[in-house]
Amino acid sequence: MAVYPGSFDPLTNGHLDMIERASRICGTLIVAVLANESKQPLFNVEERKNMLRSVIAYPNVVVDSFHGLLVDFAAAKQATLIVRGIRAASDYETELQMALMNHRLRPELETVFLMSGEAYSFVSSRLVKEVARLGGDVSGFVPPAVLSQLLKRFKNKV
Repeated sequence: MAVYPGSFDPLTNGHLDMIERASRICGTLIVAVLANESKQPLFNVEERKNMLRSVIAYPNVVVDSFHGLLVDFAAAKQATLIVRGIRAASDYETELQMALMNHRLRPELETVFLMSGEAYSFVSSRLVKEVARLGGDVSGFVPPAVLSQLLKRFKNKV
């Protein structure tokens, strides 16, 4: 069992690409939404989970959420693998630090890095939110269900 953690605020096509690819190599993949209100998310945890569920159609993928340490969530779910995506070399250093800390906290937990697809190597949730907030077209970066939620959210904020 594997966990693919993230804020998914909002879910992007890059996330979906990672989920599809990870689902092929993992028996069960838990897409785990981080509940970290200190980041002031655009969408609450339930909204993000609902967006994920509305677009994921793989029988071995489940959506859940967690707060606190990822290693504790993974242990509670009996997961032995963490899946992380890397878009560019700049992501690697941060991801490596987290992987090493997670391994120190729970040595039985391994981290696997998947490289982002080329088409998604520059896409981030933060960038998508900023472009959408400023009225730009993000339809090529998010699923239609997420696009409609972004448009509703920023309708009166532009």
